[in-house]
Amino acid sequence: MENVFITGASSGIGAALAQVYAARGATLALVARRQAQLEQLRRSLPNPQRHHIYALDVTDHAALTQAAADFLQQVGTVHTVIANAGISVGTLTECEGDLPVFERVLQTNLIATAATFAPFIPAMKTCAREQPCRLVGIASVAGIRGLPGAEAYSASKAAVISYCESLRVELRSSGIRVVTIAPGYIDTPMTQVNTYPMPFLMPVSDFARKAVQTIDAGRSYRVIPWQMGVVAKILRLLPDWLYDRVFSRAPHKARTPGHDQ
Repeated sequence: MENVFITGASSGIGAALAQVYAARGATLALVARRQAQLEQLRRSLPNPQRHHIYALDVTDHAALTQAAADFLQQVGTVHTVIANAGISVGTLTECEGDLPVFERVLQTNLIATAATFAPFIPAMKTCAREQPCRLVGIASVAGIRGLPGAEAYSASKAAVISYCESLRVELRSSGIRVVTIAPGYIDTPMTQVNTYPMPFLMPVSDFARKAVQTIDAGRSYRVIPWQMGVVAKILRLLPDWLYDRVFSRAPHKARTPGHDQ
């Protein structure tokens, strides 16, 4: 029996991942702030009585740790942990009122990723000797190079990529695989508020299916969809002067309350 812990599960990528795992018989822990949406999602899944919901904010580390402990007690072994909770919102450093938003984005997108993984690592070090165990960080193509008007989001996702790489190397000998997935534009509530063109926009169900394939394979890093992976490689190679010239006129994410993924 496969047991999976997913944060940011109430909508978007998290809910789509839950649907893929539940369809193949996994037992899920669904974590998000919105109790009603979690209940609705659980009722829509196969074997709803099997799944556990935890309505909490992932920046509340004590509540997150308690949820992890409860799920471990209920199921014994957790095979996959997906740190998916995130906030996407435009920010400008020059705007003093955006500093609290910076803190919220970094706490949710980065620090909560580590807080999600931490309670499971000791038990995973034991179970990984006999069966695959995965820690999965959901990053973003926005973390590959900084986007104008998205200082906090780009910084947080760049940090998730580097953090997961560090953790992957650290845990290599334990048998625990650390997987980093960088979505491009995925059709979710987080992107539906964007007013600018989104190249290679992918349905969230297609993304979830490809993401689970990546997790199952234990791949260290993947950009989905693959077309954005090509774009990401090109972006890495662009010299700063050319990148700055091309992206200085790029559209900005709206400076409004962020959307959870």
